[in-house]
Amino acid sequence: MSDALSITASSVDPALLALPWSTPLAEWPSSTIVFLPKGLSRHLVRFANLSGRVVAIKETTEQMARREYDMLGNLDRLDAPCVHRVAVIAGRMDAAGRALPAALVTAHLKFSLPYRALFTQVLRPDTANRLVDALAVLLVRLHNVGFFWGDVSLSNTLFRRDAGAFAAYLVDAETGELHESGLTPGQRAHDLDVARTNIAGEIMDLEAGGRLEGGVDAVAIADGILSSYRLLWAALTDQETFAANESWRITERVQRLNDLGFDIGEMSIQARTDGTRVSIQPKVVDAGHHQRRLLRLTGLDVEENQARRLLNDLDEFRARISRTGDDEDMVAHEWLTRVFEPVIKAIPFDLRAKLEPAEVFHQVLEHRWYMSQRRGRSVPLAEVLTSYIDDVLRHRRDEATLMGPVTETMSLPVVTSSGRPLGPDENAPLEADEEADSLDWRDLV
Repeated sequence: MSDALSITASSVDPALLALPWSTPLAEWPSSTIVFLPKGLSRHLVRFANLSGRVVAIKETTEQMARREYDMLGNLDRLDAPCVHRVAVIAGRMDAAGRALPAALVTAHLKFSLPYRALFTQVLRPDTANRLVDALAVLLVRLHNVGFFWGDVSLSNTLFRRDAGAFAAYLVDAETGELHESGLTPGQRAHDLDVARTNIAGEIMDLEAGGRLEGGVDAVAIADGILSSYRLLWAALTDQETFAANESWRITERVQRLNDLGFDIGEMSIQARTDGTRVSIQPKVVDAGHHQRRLLRLTGLDVEENQARRLLNDLDEFRARISRTGDDEDMVAHEWLTRVFEPVIKAIPFDLRAKLEPAEVFHQVLEHRWYMSQRRGRSVPLAEVLTSYIDDVLRHRRDEATLMGPVTETMSLPVVTSSGRPLGPDENAPLEADEEADSLDWRDLV
């Protein structure tokens, strides 16, 4: 290690000094490296153990490393979905005194997957569409805080399962710019155009490698980000005008945004001098409406769709025990201790790296839905849980940090921001018995 080695870190971890910084990253020993799937990158990226956790290390120039380190810190303060920064390592020298590239160290996002790791044989059209929908939501959230990405792609994104959908996280911010005054329409359009081009190329690359299901139109999938983004952006930002006696539409607008997972922090309301028309426009919109409510009630910190699903089950629990007049916090605590925690604690220890707890609970609810459809009656949760563990969870690959045996991606559709229904919901009416009999949960995992 050179005396000139410089470490800039968001928090001090002495274990950083023990990593072999005097060795080129490509030659790091297997005892240090963690073998995880990673996306395509113009830089060399490897994973390593650091104080019992996994970090990603990217070799780049010192200027780019420091710039991205600062950018990730700013995005984190804005609560944008991105990986967390750990350190910048500069002044690296090998044993012969030759300079080595600087390194950016970021924390591995647990239970996250690059898009290529979400399938092992062929990519299904539904999975591809859900990835694009998740990327559209991420882009809207980033644009909403004034972040211009510059290199939007599936490869620069990590995905976590989110109650049948996906939640997307930015993993590469080296081309990004943060504009406190917000983005211009041209900047947003540029990001969208880059996203469409990159996604089409990535899907075509899969097609060329025989890893895309036959009949899938790569361009149509890429075009999906345009429609998903524009619908969501319009819902968050469009000005709405209504008659002065239709003030209830303000509440309706707020509820519509809440249903999409956003809270309004500030709203501009203007009335005409003659009092005939009123205009409203959201000014500050924050994502995570259901996440914040669930965290406040139960202390569970989960993804947005998972939070929505868990809250639905909490509300159903409250109705079942006829406690609608009770304090919401008390009922939430009872649901947590009587329903959620027993399900999670019942998962065998050796299977707990398969999926994160909230996703397990969501899948148990889905499994109960399918079992009840097939049998034409409600199935007890204990019986559902045993079936799910033995027939579903045990056969999944681990997603905490390591990909295991071959499996297919989960294709449980949900209602996206576009409003189109994409599959079963806990509260949806049951379909015909013959259709239910043709469904097998294991085919959807």
